[in-house]
Amino acid sequence: MKRTHTKKAFIDRSKANDGFANFTSRLGAIAQNNLSNGSYQFDLLTRNRLKLEAMYRGSWLTGNIVDCVAEDMTRAGIDIIHEGDPKEVETLTAGITRMGIWGDLADAIKWSRLYGGAIAVMMIDGQDASTPLDMDTVTKGQFKGLAVYDRWQLQPTLHDIISEGAEFGLPRFYKLISLQGENKEYQGIDIHYSRIIRFEGIRLPYYQAITEMFWGESVIERLYDRLLSFDATTMGVANLVERAYLRTVGIDGLREILAAGGKAEEGLIAQFDYMRMLQNNEGVTLLDKNDEFQAHSYSFGGLDNVLIQFGQQLSGASGIPLVRLFGQSPSGMSATGESDMRMYYDLIATKQESMVREGLTRILDVLYRSAYGKAPSKPINFVFNTLWQMTDEQKSTIAKSNQETINAAYTSGIIDQATALRELKQLSAKTGVFTNITDEMIEEAENEPELPSVENMELSTPEEKGALDKVRDWLKK
Repeated sequence: MKRTHTKKAFIDRSKANDGFANFTSRLGAIAQNNLSNGSYQFDLLTRNRLKLEAMYRGSWLTGNIVDCVAEDMTRAGIDIIHEGDPKEVETLTAGITRMGIWGDLADAIKWSRLYGGAIAVMMIDGQDASTPLDMDTVTKGQFKGLAVYDRWQLQPTLHDIISEGAEFGLPRFYKLISLQGENKEYQGIDIHYSRIIRFEGIRLPYYQAITEMFWGESVIERLYDRLLSFDATTMGVANLVERAYLRTVGIDGLREILAAGGKAEEGLIAQFDYMRMLQNNEGVTLLDKNDEFQAHSYSFGGLDNVLIQFGQQLSGASGIPLVRLFGQSPSGMSATGESDMRMYYDLIATKQESMVREGLTRILDVLYRSAYGKAPSKPINFVFNTLWQMTDEQKSTIAKSNQETINAAYTSGIIDQATALRELKQLSAKTGVFTNITDEMIEEAENEPELPSVENMELSTPEEKGALDKVRDWLKK
């Protein structure tokens, strides 16, 4: 018995997740106009340096997207926490300001966001940049600041990859192929990775990172189409405004006049010259009896909503709130933009921890050794200052609550007067209260003789003992 085979229509299941089809309406899995058949392809904008630079220079939106995050990551600074001499903290803070560390870090983050990668080199005078950095070899006055280079000024050594530690899988050396400033000692040499702070725009998967020479992706590449749509829409609205009021004139026998030329054409031109002149002065439109005049106007209703929608897409794509990206106040009832800015500041804090903390820790260590010629006696820690600014009412509430807590701890004997003063002074940085507490006041409190506790007092006469017992009973209550 022969087995018969029936032909079945072939359907490409890779283009749809279900079998719905409606040929009449051209909907479903095998319809030709099925929008779900769309796909994505590579648009390697990150590799087009000149185009990125043209966008950065010519588009204020591109500039804001690149600059806002970098500036917000560095503008509030840090609060250095060091258990050593308080003057050492002042020296480190002054050194960061004097050497322009925050500006250099901001530039490095900017160029990493624009190009996909950048580094900041710690310039240590008298040392070979191609050797690993040994902190113990840094002596007084050697640290000269940071030198910033973007990915196009560098050539990573792809044949020598780090095989251990936090930098695993990244190049061990970076060859400087383009000079900046007077740093001629770095020309053409390999800079060891331990001497740099490396930044990437958007970190890529392994195989994509290889195609970008272990750099990241420009933040502009992902939202390039949204930028074009926003600019095209904005220019379209601008063109509509220019053509918002059109006037047309129907001329009797216009073709014949133009074909004849000469006096007839000159007369037509003179007619319109008089028409424009009289409209400007008196609002009079001069026409022949058989001519027709019409005015056309456009309605702009809804265009503002279109622009807002494109702006919101850009805001979402860049991760920057509308109020920060466009510099506009939030609209709508009870809209303050506070929740958006809080979420944005949380994002900035996350980026600071993941991108800046490790490099800044090394910078502070080198800066201390360069200032004092020795290693710090105790670890130098720091916290990033918050970008969120409290209102006067919020500061007052926090100051009152913390003051009551510190006072209760001091009254109960948990802390002494000097510790209480330190806590109040530390609180002043956030609340602006108790700013007049000085280090001398704290030192005087430390040197004051300790008063005997009521619980430990021993008295001899019955009257004194009776009075002391009453005080003890009152304290227990």
